[in-house]
Amino acid sequence: MDDLSETRLEQFRADVNRSRTPGAYEPGRWSVAPANRDTAVTGAMPERVRLRDTSMRAIESLPGVTATREAKTEFLRLLARSGVPEIVLATPGRSGHHGDGRDLDAVRADLALVRQEQPDCVVYCPFVSATDGVDLARDLGFDGVQVAVPAFGPAAGIYRPSVPASREEVVAQAAEVAGHAHAQGLRVAVAFTMVSFLTDGELTETAAIMAEAGADEITLFDGPGALGPEAFGRLVRAAGTAAPGLEIGLHPHNTFGLGVACAVSAARAGATVVESSVNGYCGGPGNADLAATAAAFEALYGVGTGIRLAALTELSRTAAELTGRNPAVNQPITGPDAFCWGGGDWVIVESEVDPLMHNCVEPALFGNERRIPLTHQSGPRVIAATLHRLGINADPALLPSIAERCHAELTRLGRLLTDEEIRALVSER
Repeated sequence: MDDLSETRLEQFRADVNRSRTPGAYEPGRWSVAPANRDTAVTGAMPERVRLRDTSMRAIESLPGVTATREAKTEFLRLLARSGVPEIVLATPGRSGHHGDGRDLDAVRADLALVRQEQPDCVVYCPFVSATDGVDLARDLGFDGVQVAVPAFGPAAGIYRPSVPASREEVVAQAAEVAGHAHAQGLRVAVAFTMVSFLTDGELTETAAIMAEAGADEITLFDGPGALGPEAFGRLVRAAGTAAPGLEIGLHPHNTFGLGVACAVSAARAGATVVESSVNGYCGGPGNADLAATAAAFEALYGVGTGIRLAALTELSRTAAELTGRNPAVNQPITGPDAFCWGGGDWVIVESEVDPLMHNCVEPALFGNERRIPLTHQSGPRVIAATLHRLGINADPALLPSIAERCHAELTRLGRLLTDEEIRALVSER
């Protein structure tokens, strides 16, 4: 296609805009299908959800991750600055907690840092299993505790030093801890772990007992990732019916790549809290990714999260550097190639007409950027754009020969060219 006239551009834009509707289309932010905002299609969605980040807890248990305290501190600073409304820190190191735990001075420093960066952030101590653990969390200054209730009776002994006689014993012990935490003025989120193993009757009974004990929230933990979106929604409704005064949250795993879908389904069913983590870090296949979860709620469904979206890419890449675990280059929202559609000239033409076509969200909204590499498919438009990016002024008449040299070098090397290699090829005569 020859250079586009303004008349032709306006014709194309009018054609593109004909199906857009406000809300689903916000210039400079996103352009998603109008059906995503139609409750006849999606069902009623909440105005807001609270995202609870579990990255700090996950980082402590990721195999092979030995990050320095300074690196963890810098990551936590960015996390707090992102506006995430709730954070689960690492387990403090003392009895009454699951796992060896983090040095108490480090935990105190983490709490102080979050208070400094985001005073309203609610900070949880994970997996408290005894009353002395509650007291420690209170003394350290946590806002809330997570009290775990495994889905089993005697088999709960897999996760604790002693083997309980029955499920009734497991539930009674958790209720005692939850009640003690409530009496200490802490927010109490009771984690129904391995929730896919609970029968309907056990879910209903346990939820009612925890409500009576003083819990504020029931969080449905699906460690195996064995619940699909529809099943998660059903459990949320069942828990809400059994304990109508409590909030319902979820902790979905990404075994089948459905972590975000489970979060959306659960929110539609009445969940108000979604646990996620930066880059999905957690055991096994990981959690729902914080960035993808926030983006889906905000852009697709118009559900507020309170997250400062522009911080998400830096947060993702800082976490990758911290852990040494790099997500896929096309990781949704934050990956370096998440908004890369190759090097064909059509990519340039499309972006001139409207940047929100193949990219249904604006990369800069999330602190990311478009990338248009020079490839074998690149014609004069991509060549010209590449040279402009590199600050090189070239005679338009020379673009075909420059393209030919670049294509030949791509073939010879079997990879993309570096900026310096492109500069060298342009300087050839």
